[in-house]
Amino acid sequence: MRSTQEGRLSLEKVESALESLSGEAQSSQSLQSSLARISSTESTVLEPFPGSKIWENKDIGNRSLMPCVSESQALEDRAAKAQAWETQAARRRSSQPKQIPHLGVEAAPFPKRKPSLKVAISEKENSEVLLIRPLWFSKIEYMMAQIGYSLRAIHLWRFPYLWLQNGGWSFFIIYIFLLFLIGIPLLFLEMAVGQRMRQGSIGAWKSLSPWVGGVGYTSFVVCFIVGAYLNVVNAWTLYYLSQAFQFSVPWEHCPLLKNSTDFDPACAQTTPSMYFWYRLTLKVSDRIEDNGPPAFSLILPLLVAWCLLGAFMINGIKYIGKVISVLLPMPHVLLVCLLIRSLQLSGAGFGLQYLTLVKGSAMYTVNTWSQAGAQVLLALGLGFGPIVSLSSYVDPSNNCLIDAFVVALANLSFMVIAIPFVFCILGSWASVITNNCTEKNAELLLKLVTLGELPPEAQSPLPTKGDSTTVFNSWLNSLPQPIKNMVLSHITECNIEKQFSKVAEGPKFAFLTFVEAMSFTSGSVFWSIIFFLMLLTLGLNVMMGIMQSILTSLQDTFSFFRKHAKLFTGFVFGFMFLCSFFFIQPSGVYYIRLLSDYWMILPIMIIVIFENIAVAWAYGARRFLEDLETLWGYPIYPIFFWLWCCLSPIALIVLFSATMIILPLKNITYVAWDSSSSKETLRQYPSWGVLSMIALSLTVILPIPMYILYYLTQRIPLKSMSLDESHIPSKSQPLRSHLRPVKEVQKKEVI
Repeated sequence: MRSTQEGRLSLEKVESALESLSGEAQSSQSLQSSLARISSTESTVLEPFPGSKIWENKDIGNRSLMPCVSESQALEDRAAKAQAWETQAARRRSSQPKQIPHLGVEAAPFPKRKPSLKVAISEKENSEVLLIRPLWFSKIEYMMAQIGYSLRAIHLWRFPYLWLQNGGWSFFIIYIFLLFLIGIPLLFLEMAVGQRMRQGSIGAWKSLSPWVGGVGYTSFVVCFIVGAYLNVVNAWTLYYLSQAFQFSVPWEHCPLLKNSTDFDPACAQTTPSMYFWYRLTLKVSDRIEDNGPPAFSLILPLLVAWCLLGAFMINGIKYIGKVISVLLPMPHVLLVCLLIRSLQLSGAGFGLQYLTLVKGSAMYTVNTWSQAGAQVLLALGLGFGPIVSLSSYVDPSNNCLIDAFVVALANLSFMVIAIPFVFCILGSWASVITNNCTEKNAELLLKLVTLGELPPEAQSPLPTKGDSTTVFNSWLNSLPQPIKNMVLSHITECNIEKQFSKVAEGPKFAFLTFVEAMSFTSGSVFWSIIFFLMLLTLGLNVMMGIMQSILTSLQDTFSFFRKHAKLFTGFVFGFMFLCSFFFIQPSGVYYIRLLSDYWMILPIMIIVIFENIAVAWAYGARRFLEDLETLWGYPIYPIFFWLWCCLSPIALIVLFSATMIILPLKNITYVAWDSSSSKETLRQYPSWGVLSMIALSLTVILPIPMYILYYLTQRIPLKSMSLDESHIPSKSQPLRSHLRPVKEVQKKEVI
C-alpha cells in the first residue's frame, strides 16, 4: 500500500512537472521550436527503463500504463521515472534564462524603455508573422530626423521668391492659414499612419485599405526620382565647397588662356561667377536637346555625396539618429551667423525694405492661393513617404499630434530666419551691381565728351564710392531735357529696384547671386565656406529621410532584403548613383528644373488626396482616431475628424483643380546658357519635353487607379475590414492583442 501511495504521488508530480514545464518553456525563440524541445525531452525522460515491460500511448494528455508485471513493480517504475523527470525539469529550469510571460497569459504593461534596447512588436497585415522592429534611440533623435527631412535647401530661397511675387505679407498670411488647414492635419495623418501600421509607405497604405494600396507605390517612385536628382544638388555644393579652399576662389575672376596673359573671351563677356557656374561646373549645353557625356568635374563630387550618405546609413536607424543629432543643429547655427553678417553688408537695408511689402489684392487671386498651397505641401515634404517611414520606428504610444505641430513650427521658424538673410544678400547684390553700372556709365560719358560726341555739360561728376548711384541720378535729373535725352541714348539704365527684381528661384541664388554678392566683401572665402557647409548639411538631412523611406519600403515588402541589410543598402546606393548620371550631363540642369518646377507638384497632390481618402473614408476617421485614443490613453480633439473628412479634402481638391487650370496657361520655359553671347536666355521647353512630363506623371500615378479598378471588379467594399480593432495594443496592455493562446500560435513563425 505504501508503494502504491508513493507511486500515485509520483504520478501527480509528473503531471505537475509537465504543466510547469509547458508554462515556462516559452522563450524568445519560436513556439514551435520550444514545443519540439519539450516533446524530445519527454520522450527521453519517459523512455522505459531497462528490464521493465511498460509502454505508453502517444497521447501524453491521456497517458496510461499497461502492466505486464505486478502492480507494485509498476508503481516502483513510475516513481523512478517521476524522480528522473523532476531532476530533468529542475536542470532545464536552472539552465534557462528568465522567460517572458506565457503567450496565453495577459502580458503586463511595458516598463519605461531603457536606451539599451529598442524594439517593438507589430503584426503584418494578412500575415501570421510577428516582426521585431527597431525603435529610435530617443524621441529627440526621431524629432530631429523629421525636422531635418522637412528643411530643404531649395525652399531657403523659394519662399522669399514667392514672397516677392505674391504680395509679401498677404502671401504669408495665406500660407499660415493653409498650414493649419491642410499642412499640420496631413502631417499628423502621415505620422499617425506610420506609427500605427509599423511599415513603410508601400505597406502602410495597403494595410490601411486595399483600395488605396497604389498610393504607396506612387509615393515610392516619386521619392526615388526626387532622390536621384536632389543628391546632384549636393554634388554641386561639394564641388563649390572644394573650390572655396583655394587662395583665390575661381568664381571671383576670369581664367587666363593657356600660354597667354589674356582672359578667356567667353568669361570677359559675362561675369566670372556666371562663367564658372555654366561653363566650368555644369559644362551646360545651349539647349535641352543637346546631350553629351556627363560632366567629369561632377563625377567625383557625386560619388562623394552618395558615399557620405552610405556611410551615415549603412548601420541602420540606430546610427542615423546619431548622425542627424550632429547635422541638424549645424545649419541653424550657420544660418544665424550668416544672417548677422548679411545685416552688415552695404545695401542690406534696401533689401530689408521688402519685408514690409503688402499687396492686399494678392489675397483675392487664385494664383497666390495655389502657390501658397503647393508651398505648404512641398515645404513639409508631404506625400513623398519619408514621414510615414520615419514614424514607423517610433513607439506606438507616442503622441504624434504634438510632433506634427513641433515639426511644422520648426520648419516655419527656419524660413522666417531665412527671409531677412536672403533679402539682405539680394539688397547688397543689387546695390553693388547698380553702383558698378553707374560707374561704367560715368566713364562712358567722360570718353564721349572727350571725343566731342557729347557737349561738356554731359560730363557727369565722378561718383563717390557707396553712393555713386544716388549722385549720378541727382545729376542726371538736373540736366536740361535735350541734353538729358542725349545722355540717356548712350548709357545703360541702372535701376536698383529692377536689378533686385531680376532674382529668380532655383539654385541660381546659391551658386550665382550669393557668391557674387560675397565676392564684393571682405572675408568672402570664409563666408562662402560657411554658406556651402550649411547647404550641404541641409541636403544630407533631406537625403537621409528620402533614402530611409526607400530602404524601409523595400525591406518591409521583401523580407530577404532585411536579412542582408548592409549589402542591400550598398546595392541601392550604387544603383541610384548610376541613375544620377542622367542629371550631370550637359542638359541635366534643364531636366532638374522641369521636374522640380512643373512635374513634381501634380503627383504629390494626387498622393495626398488619396492618403486623406484612405484614412477619412476607406478606414474611417472616427475609427482611426479611436485607435489612437486607445494607444495614448486620452481623447483627441474631434476637430481633426472634421478636418480629415471635410475641410482638408475640399481644400486639396480645390487646390488641385486650380493647379490643373493654371499650369497649362503658363509658359513652360527654362533659363538656358547661350555660349555664342555668353549670356542667359529664356527658352521654351520643346513639345516632346512637355509630353514626356505628362507621360511620366501618368506612369507614376498609374498604380492608384489600377488598385481601385481591381478591387472594384472584385466587388470588395471600400470600407476596410482587414484590420481588427483589437490589433492595436492599448497603453496599459501593449501586447494583449498581438498574442494568441499557445494552441493557436504553435505553427506560427516568430522572427
